[in-house]
Formats: sequence, C-alpha cells, structure tokens
Amino acid sequence: MADTTSAPTVGMQIDAVIAQFQTVSTTQLYATVIAVSLAFSFFLINSGGGSSALTMMDREDGGEQAPKKKKQQQQRRASAPEPKWHILKITNYVATTGFLLSVLQFASNASTYLNDSTSLLQFLGVWSIFLCYFFGFFGISFIELDDFEDPQQQQPSAACKSRKSESSDPPVKVVNVHPPSSSAPVCTDPTSFKKPSSSIPSNLKELPNSEIASLVLHDKIKDHQLEKLLDPHRAVEVRRLKVDAQLESLGRGGALAELPHKHDLDYKRVLGANCEIVVGYIPIPVGMAGPITLNGESVYIPMATTEGCLVASTNRGCKAISQGSGASSTILKDGITRAPCVRMPSATEAAEVALWIGTPDNFLQLKEVFESTTSFGKLLDAKTTVAGKNVYIRLRCFSGDAMGMNMISKGSLAVIESLRQVFPDLSLVALSGNMCTDKKAAAMNWIEGRGKSVVIEATIPQDIVRSTLKTSVSAIAHANINKNLIGSAMAGAVGGFNAHAANNVTAVFLATGQDPAQNVESSNCMTLMEETPEGDLWISCTMPSIEVGTVGGGTGLPAQSACLKAVGVKGGGENPGDNARQLAHVVAAAVLAGELSLMAALASNSLVAAHMTHNRKPASK
Repeated sequence: MADTTSAPTVGMQIDAVIAQFQTVSTTQLYATVIAVSLAFSFFLINSGGGSSALTMMDREDGGEQAPKKKKQQQQRRASAPEPKWHILKITNYVATTGFLLSVLQFASNASTYLNDSTSLLQFLGVWSIFLCYFFGFFGISFIELDDFEDPQQQQPSAACKSRKSESSDPPVKVVNVHPPSSSAPVCTDPTSFKKPSSSIPSNLKELPNSEIASLVLHDKIKDHQLEKLLDPHRAVEVRRLKVDAQLESLGRGGALAELPHKHDLDYKRVLGANCEIVVGYIPIPVGMAGPITLNGESVYIPMATTEGCLVASTNRGCKAISQGSGASSTILKDGITRAPCVRMPSATEAAEVALWIGTPDNFLQLKEVFESTTSFGKLLDAKTTVAGKNVYIRLRCFSGDAMGMNMISKGSLAVIESLRQVFPDLSLVALSGNMCTDKKAAAMNWIEGRGKSVVIEATIPQDIVRSTLKTSVSAIAHANINKNLIGSAMAGAVGGFNAHAANNVTAVFLATGQDPAQNVESSNCMTLMEETPEGDLWISCTMPSIEVGTVGGGTGLPAQSACLKAVGVKGGGENPGDNARQLAHVVAAAVLAGELSLMAALASNSLVAAHMTHNRKPASK
C-alpha cells in the first residue's frame, strides 16, 4: 500500500519553528537580545571608522591631491588643540560597564520590573542616555581625523606636488632603501614577461620625471617597465633620479652627476693618460644592480655591459642575498706582484742568488730599497724560482688604494739594481718574467693569490630560493656540483670552477675604471653551494686574485669616477688601502649574486626562454 503521508509544507515548517521559539522563557530571550546588542555596540564604539581607514590607506599609497576645501579646514584648525582621545576611550569603557550592569540587574528580576511601571521607566531612561552617548560617539568615526593634525607634520606625497618642467626636476625623497630591491628581474623570472599593471596612471607620460621616479621608488611601477611605458631616453633620465635618491640615503647623493647619459667625453682627460691616436669613444650602457647587503651595509653595484640580462640577473641575486643573511666578505691577502726574470752565467750562481734573497736579513735590505721608491708601497715578501740559469723573483707589494702595477714595477727595478751590487754578473732579462702572473691564466695566481684574495658567503632561506630564485635548494646545489665542479674538472680548468664570474668582474671593471684585461686572473673563482641542516642554501665564492684600485688609471675619468663615487670608494681611503679593499668586496659580491641567479636559472631550465624573450630584437633597418 502506498504511503499517503504528504511532505511538510513551508508553512508547516515555519509554524514548528515558532512553536519551539515560544518554549523559550522571556528572561532568556531578553538576555540573548541584550547580549547581542551589547556586543554589537561595543564593536562599533571601539572600531575605527571607514573614513579613517581609507585615510591611512591613502597615506601608505601616496594619496591623491587633496581638495582645496580640505586644505582650508586644516589651516583653520592648525592652531586648535588636539582632542584628548585617550579620555574618550576611558569614557567608552565606563559607559559600557554601566550599561552592562544595568542590563544584568534588569535581567536578574525582569518579571518584577516589567510589572512595575516606575522601575521600568527608570531603566528605560538610563538606557536612553547610554544609547544617546553610544550613537553620538559612534558619529565621531565619520570625522576626518586629518583635520585635527598639524599640517606641518603631514608629508606631501609625490602626487600632491605641483608639476614642474622636466628640465628642473626636484630631488626625489626616499624613506628607506636598505630593503632588497623589489624590481622583478627581467631575464630569469617568468613573471617579468607579463604586461605592465593596469594600476599605472593613465597620464603617466604627462607627469614630470620626479613624480614618475617617486612611483618607481614606492613600487607603483617596476623599474624594468620604464622603457616600455616611456621612451628609452626618458626612462634613463627617470631611473637616474630614482637611483640618485637611493644613493642620497647612503650619503652619496649626486654621485651620478658625472656619469654621462648623452654623447659627451672630455678628451683632455684622455690625453697622456688613457689612450693615444684618439678618434672617438665607445659608449657602453651602465646598469645599477642592488641594493645588496654586504658586511652589514647596503651597496649598489654599477655594471657596464652590452650583454642583455646580465644586470637584471645580478639584481635578482642581490635581492635573494639581501632577503637572506646578506653577504659576508673577508680579504685573506692583499698584495700585487711583479716577477722579474734575471739571468746568471750558470745554474749554480742562479741558485746562489735565490738562496741569498731567501735569507731574512738580505730580504730586509731589499725591502728598504724597494720602499725608498714609493710613499705607500710596502714590500711584503720575495719568492724565487730557479730554472737553469734563470731566477724568477716574485715580489709582492702592498700598494694602498692603487692597483699598483706602476708602483711595484718601479720598486722592482730598484731591487734589481741592489742585487747587481752583490752579484755583478746578474743581468735583467725582463722586468716581467710571467710568474707575476699578469693578464694570463696561471696556477700561480690560483694558488698564491694576486691583488686581493677574497672569500664571500651567504645563506639563502629555502622559501626565498623558491619565491625569488624559482627553484629548489637541492636542485641548485646539485646543478652546481655537476657543472661548476665536476664539469670544470673534466675540462681541465684553472681557476674556472664557476658559472660566469668573468661576466660580473668585467662589467664592474669597465664601470669603475679598472684594467679590463686583468679580468683574466681577477675572475679566478670557485663557487660552492650546500644545503644546510635546516634545508636552506649556503653559497660561497673564493676569489684569490682580484686586482682593483680606486686611484690611478681609468679611475680618474669622469664617468668611471662617478661609478666609484656611487659605490662610496672614489679616490684614496681614510686609511691607505681601505677603498681598494672595499671595491674588491663589491666585485666579489657582484660575482656571488651573478653566480646565484644564473645557477638558479639553469636549475629551473629558464635561461634560454628568458634570453629569447628579453635579449633579442629585430635588426635595425
């Protein structure tokens, strides 16, 4: 037999709910309503109004131009005393406590008070006063709190400044530049392939350069988007304002003033110092990577290069390092070398020369002669190698802030003349006998060092490896072992146990006026990576022969001098050698960042795709 019971209708369900509701006592129902109302009122009293929240968001985001009416109100109220908000807050708690106690008293004997009209009117009167206060104070949240602030304490944002001609852009103010660069790396991060954000002002090209630079500083526009949003020439001008503002916070404002970005070269500076038979010059683009935290300080790295993606990739490495432990760099040795080749009539006499130089008292005699030719140079040691009748005397000299080749060459000639007084048959074959070893790959520099011997390290948290470098700790460490260690060993490399140290060394050398040919030995580098017990990435670069100086040579040219100034190492240091050593630290930091970023790209197999996207353009017609 079929079931004839029909399903309950909606009306029947509502009647059932009402019946259950009627079973609740009046006291319980009233207490529930009061509790909910009280909680809601307490929330309204102690929560900020929407207008104030929006005001704070406007401050953080830079804000829009304030209406004239609001500015007039601020001026009228500038002299008015500031409301004592802490007293109002205390009053809130007192009023809420009184209201709560009255409700509890009423709920404790509600049936009696409901039947007593006098008592009921007293409760209603008290509650009315409380409610008037609550709603009155709630209305305060609609007041613009900015109207009570001292206009002198308010900092106008870049968007609020009057627009001026681009030929006289005001300086851009920077709050803090020490956090890692937020610019997305162009070449190895797939997110950089995306089109510019729609939040960019539609009238961007109409804004003065200073306002656009401020937008870049506040991360409203990515640094690498400027060429797409503006024309390339204007993008350079905007970026110079941005970088100069960042350098200003490090006490190096105006450092880029002599770094040309238009066709300009003072040939008088070149005459007799840098080049002969001059017919022109080759402009090389200069990019600025960083900041990178190096030995506890923020540093920017100028890089001159024509290789697309190099600066962007290094910038990503700087960001990851700064997000991690920062880079810690140490100089193990400091001394430039020159190895004259002298010849004696016989191998026995050649050996006697070597033994004589190895005697401590005799070395002190040579040291005195050497140091008589220079104000800063100090002869540190002299090591000899005998090959038949030839003696190669490898002299190592501290050269202050100069790279030191001229200094040690002059001192070496004085040493040879002193030796001739002891060994009349000694003849000088060559001032440089190739055991220095200068501008050539040699195991001597790899083992003994030349210039500044530096070791630098950093630890990158595993989450930064994933988010910034787009790979895993195990993948990048595995790739480093098989490429930089095993692969280089199979190739018979000397000092080449790295991914591309020469790239960064050469770029910094060109920007800062170093001898670019010395990148051969200065690029000696062993890159090591390990996974720590905590699962993070440890990376180090050991570079035994970085040859740099901050005085002499190309460092005196205006553009190169400007880059040195940006690093903070222009000229001689407070103590002889301080600036040159700091520049060596910066070179090592650039290599560390470049090694980290490139190995991450190789581990994630994104290198080719990135270069095809960002480092190729149609041929000019």
